[in-house]
Amino acid sequence: MSTHLITGAGSGIGAAVARRLLDRGDELWLLARNAGRAKELAEAFPGAHTLVGDLAEPERLSWAFGHQTLPDRLDSLLHIAGVVDLGLVGETSVQTWNRTLAANLVAPAELTRLLLPQLRLTRGHVVFLNSGAGLRANPNWSAYAASKHGLKALADSLRAEEHDNGVRVTSIHPGRTASPMQRKVHQQEGKEYAPERWIDPESIATTVLTALDLPRDAEITELSVRPGQ
Repeated sequence: MSTHLITGAGSGIGAAVARRLLDRGDELWLLARNAGRAKELAEAFPGAHTLVGDLAEPERLSWAFGHQTLPDRLDSLLHIAGVVDLGLVGETSVQTWNRTLAANLVAPAELTRLLLPQLRLTRGHVVFLNSGAGLRANPNWSAYAASKHGLKALADSLRAEEHDNGVRVTSIHPGRTASPMQRKVHQQEGKEYAPERWIDPESIATTVLTALDLPRDAEITELSVRPGQ
């Protein structure tokens, strides 16, 4: 049995990953932004543990964790949560930039820093659920793409730094996936949302588990996944 800490387990890809890991008997620690959300996650995933920490305020994560019990061991840290707000560079406010970078980049960096001691002990695995936007930036996607490009840089640096400690680091770059976030994106784009056109979250969950379960003689460093139709 392995122990995993997951962000973004409330919906979409995060929920699919959490359910697959829980169903096979692994131990889950799910990060929630507040106590109410933690209660919802505990009800949705019976047997899972919850931690409260708001990714929108990464500077407070250390304080929040200092008032809670953390897992004694940790085999993987799965960064799946994220936020997106589309807009032209000339019309995107500093508040949107700060909110996007905080949740999508600074919080994963801080969460990783806080949990690295446990991950080093187990020669664990850090998975960053990135995006196709982390490889190229399209019009209206500047803030989100910048945060995801930064997340790739974080993963690349972490991988090089922690290689000798046995910590594996994987970046997964999905294309458009049928999820609540994708529904929001379509609303912002003014387009009709047809989930059957996009990747099923279960397919991305399969890529995450494949990376986690790969034998120790190998490491998936980066994986790009695109809609198959």
